[in-house]
Amino acid sequence: MYNNILIATDGSIISHKGVDHGLALAKALSCNATVVIVTKPFPMEGVIDVTGWVSGENDQIRYDASQKEFADTVLGDARKAAEKLGVEAKYMQVSDHSPAEGILATAKSQGCDLIVMASHGRRGIGRLLLGSQTAEVVHHSTVPVLVVR
Repeated sequence: MYNNILIATDGSIISHKGVDHGLALAKALSCNATVVIVTKPFPMEGVIDVTGWVSGENDQIRYDASQKEFADTVLGDARKAAEKLGVEAKYMQVSDHSPAEGILATAKSQGCDLIVMASHGRRGIGRLLLGSQTAEVVHHSTVPVLVVR
């Protein structure tokens, strides 16, 4: 049915449900799995602010290191879950301004034929104000998307 599942996570408790479900599905189907976390690149709009502070190269290096450390922690948790199930997977950190765009680009570059991700289930004004990366992925994906709640 599916040969290569992309499992998206942001490290939240809700996204753990998506990771667990995606890994269980990969095991049941004996298919490849790729777990991805999308982190934001250094905010270039933060280069100068009203106080006149200008970011330097060290600020960007520290920011990138903190993003990598966070991603390594999240992907490490996914790795433990996969090992517990006996599932081999690839683990990727992608940097993009939009998590949805990062997920879609990774699915395409890795040749994935299914995307599994959790939804926070926001509705109404909360969704309007906060947006929904899951909805963006569902809307723009060329492959099926399994949304876990």
